[in-house]
Amino acid sequence: MSTKLEIPGAVETADLRDVATDVVARAMKAGATAADTIVREGTEFSTVVRLGQVETLKESGSRGLGLRVFLGRRTASTYSSDFTREGIERLVHGALELARVTSEDPFAGLPEPQELGALSGDLQLFYEDVYSLPPEERINFARRAERAALDCDRRLTNSDGGSFDASTGGRVLANSLGFVGESRSSFCSVMAAPIAQAENASSSMQRDYWFSAARTLKKLDSPESVGREAARRTLRRLGARKIASTKVPIVFDPMMAGSLLSSIFDAVNGDAIYRQSSFLEGMLGEKIADSNVTIVDDGTIVGGFGTTPFDGEGVPTRRTVVVEKGVLKSYLLNTYTARKLGLKTTGSAGRGLAGNPGITTRNAYLEAGTKTAQQIIAGVKNGFYVTEFLGFGVNLVTGDYSRGASGLWIENGELAYPVEEVTVAGNLREMLNNIAEIGSDLVFRGPTAAPTLRIEGMTVGGE
Repeated sequence: MSTKLEIPGAVETADLRDVATDVVARAMKAGATAADTIVREGTEFSTVVRLGQVETLKESGSRGLGLRVFLGRRTASTYSSDFTREGIERLVHGALELARVTSEDPFAGLPEPQELGALSGDLQLFYEDVYSLPPEERINFARRAERAALDCDRRLTNSDGGSFDASTGGRVLANSLGFVGESRSSFCSVMAAPIAQAENASSSMQRDYWFSAARTLKKLDSPESVGREAARRTLRRLGARKIASTKVPIVFDPMMAGSLLSSIFDAVNGDAIYRQSSFLEGMLGEKIADSNVTIVDDGTIVGGFGTTPFDGEGVPTRRTVVVEKGVLKSYLLNTYTARKLGLKTTGSAGRGLAGNPGITTRNAYLEAGTKTAQQIIAGVKNGFYVTEFLGFGVNLVTGDYSRGASGLWIENGELAYPVEEVTVAGNLREMLNNIAEIGSDLVFRGPTAAPTLRIEGMTVGGE
């Protein structure tokens, strides 16, 4: 890894790896019984173009380091962007002072030495081309996406903008057990969000969006294709109606199915489990979903949005089957929650610069089925195809699920007309067991993905 930083003060330049190992060594010399540190640097570019004019333009670089120290079973953490010797000394002594006044926790500590490590080989996470374009060409990505959307139809009269984002980052994690891991990553995206107004001026305006994201420009969809899809999604919302309350099959489009899947992963988070605040607490080995449901979190997928060679504690990421053919097989755990539950970490620790490691998914997905989205819709006589959720209404303790939604009504196997201002309600326990069909259209547009889903017996609350 060739990531370099200009460090002011007595050291002219320093490698991130050297900074990380030096901070750990200083913490140990100052009296810590164990320590780990994470050092990060990154660059970001973001622009939003609205009606062809640049509305926002941001470019920045950042760096920071976070330190966690242990005094026996007492722990504390601090962070800083000051890489001078004096700044690091303040960081170390501040962390130790905090640790001395905290309570002991028998489950606190670094992972076991044998648990540490990193995935080998090229995971294809970093591409220099995301920063290869001059600023004007990056702005043109946003401008082209917006223009392609607005050119599709004269009813597209306004825009919330087109955008282009790019970022690169590097990180090093080191601890007092001798682990040192490093990685780099890149990201880019383009989006368009047009606004449509029906020719009948009394009707309401509608907005939707579409985007493409990738780790390299080579895999990014063209701005024109993104704009056209954003236009299609926006136009189909014109003339939206309200409907009477009813109980029908619900078809979740892939984006909304991914949102539902995120709620399931919240319920298998080790923090929620040991706090007994999840409806899936105590359910390992039990059937919790239809037998067609297999849910996986895989941090090893080459090029994945959530892939990383090691987690926030230096444990190699892995493929964890959370639900297999309807049976709950695993929770997602970091070292702390694993010890609390008498289990083993799943390499799911997430880490910012501040605070203790949390728990995060990597590449979380519901395994695809065999039917196309069109075939699933064709099998519904009357139902609701959800394309947008509004707000958050998920109770992880009980599993109750209620969210505002909009989408399209299904009649005789076809998308008939747009629907808005309704509520979709059910219970996650029942919803998991009532997943009747799973589509074949599994595509990762972020770290969580799911194909089209059909769930029976949900309530659509309308007028």
